[in-house]
Parts: sequence; structure tokens; C-alpha cells
Amino acid sequence: MATVIVHAAPPPDTGVWVIFPAANCPLSLEDIARKDVPAGLPYVYVDDSELPDGQYREAWDCDFSEPDGYGIGAAAWFDEQEAKQREQDAARSGEGG
Repeated sequence: MATVIVHAAPPPDTGVWVIFPAANCPLSLEDIARKDVPAGLPYVYVDDSELPDGQYREAWDCDFSEPDGYGIGAAAWFDEQEAKQREQDAARSGEGG
């Protein structure tokens, strides 16, 4: 059993989408969700054993009234990571000074 990320499909699509994180991914589940879920869409973590039969994914539904978080999208996530790296680099360069 593994944890997957379920999020609302971006308009104009309907239903839900499921993200199956790779077992060897170095990112945390939260980072994967924030990066890979489109900006502003809610997501929840679900055990993959709880997913319904895969044949009719368009008919799947999920309660997002208490989401685990909201996606920010890949571009914003990468911008955030670059800003963190710049801060770390600046802190390191100030240590040797």
C-alpha cells in the first residue's frame, strides 16, 4: 500500500485526478502535491487501497471540504525552490566573511 495524491480535475475537466508518486522520488509527499497539483486546486492524501476500480475514473468523486493542502503549480514551486537556494547561498557566503 502506498499514499497517493487525489485532486480536483482542472476546469474544464471534471472528476478527480490521481498522482502516484514514484517510490524513489527524493521530494516529500507535500512537495510533490504542491508542485504537481495545479495552482489553487485542493488535494487530499489517500491510501491507494481506497481507490475505486480504475475502469470508470471519470465517475470518481472525492470530498475536498477539508483538504490536506492546495497546489501551487510547477512554475511557482520551482521559483520557490530557487529563492530558497539563493537564501541558503547568501547565508553561506556571509558565514565565511
